[in-house]
Amino acid sequence: MDFIVLEEILSATGPLAGEKVTEINSISGGCIHNAWQLKLATGQKLFAKTSSIENFPMLDFESKGLTELNKIINQDYLIVPKPLFTKKLSMAAVLIMPWLELSEGNETNLGRGLALLHQSSVNETQGHFGWREDGFIGYSQQIGGWKTSWGECFMKLRLMPQFKMAKAWGLDFSLQKFSTRLIKYLDIHNPIPSLVHGDLWRGNASVHKKGKGVIYDPAIWRADREVDIAMTKLFGGFSQDFYSAYEEIWELPKSYKERIDIYNLYHLLNHANLFGGNYRHQSLSLLKKIDFFLEKF
Repeated sequence: MDFIVLEEILSATGPLAGEKVTEINSISGGCIHNAWQLKLATGQKLFAKTSSIENFPMLDFESKGLTELNKIINQDYLIVPKPLFTKKLSMAAVLIMPWLELSEGNETNLGRGLALLHQSSVNETQGHFGWREDGFIGYSQQIGGWKTSWGECFMKLRLMPQFKMAKAWGLDFSLQKFSTRLIKYLDIHNPIPSLVHGDLWRGNASVHKKGKGVIYDPAIWRADREVDIAMTKLFGGFSQDFYSAYEEIWELPKSYKERIDIYNLYHLLNHANLFGGNYRHQSLSLLKKIDFFLEKF
């Protein structure tokens, strides 16, 4: 971490003002941000994300998401890191959180905690899907706004922006019939809107050394809870303990597997738009598969 950035953090007002850092270690980050472990003279450890000033809105949205999740989670089962400091500095943007000791333990509490998060948030939605402001999913913008129709929300606020970006790399697909059928199918499903993590793959969830589940790096919005379950199956999957524990709290509809591909199309298209490569072929193949399913439906 640039020491000028560090000095700005420690000289600012807030929970870190005046703290003395004794050690800084670079740790594995993502493709957008750098990640660090900070050790303070008091013995406390912190986790820091730094990025370019231009990426401050991403860190700010992440911070807001962590705050929203912390309002709702059941802390007996789930941990979400609480943002301590989020700011655009002179040379970088930074987000600082407590350091969490993670392990590869049993995922039962992770499943229970996610189910309780989804369940406890349903009374706050007033039947609306979406979010109150624009956010991010990786580098991509996640469009804000509210819809009473789940089908319209998912198609117009999530899939359509990705389809528009995909035209740049040559995605050629007739969307008129597809869109009409998808909206109708999802509206018949008629889910209750829940607060969802929004980007729940293996890299954004873990287990604390004391056994509680941990989730981080959210892309929150109010959606069908199945979007989180679907994404857990996209890049490697979670353990059976996770899924069994989730359904002990809130059983999934028997038809939920029909919608896994539909919900994961959003993430595959996003990866295709950001990274190209085989994600483009996977997106087109999945799109055709879903289109065939909707035709039969």
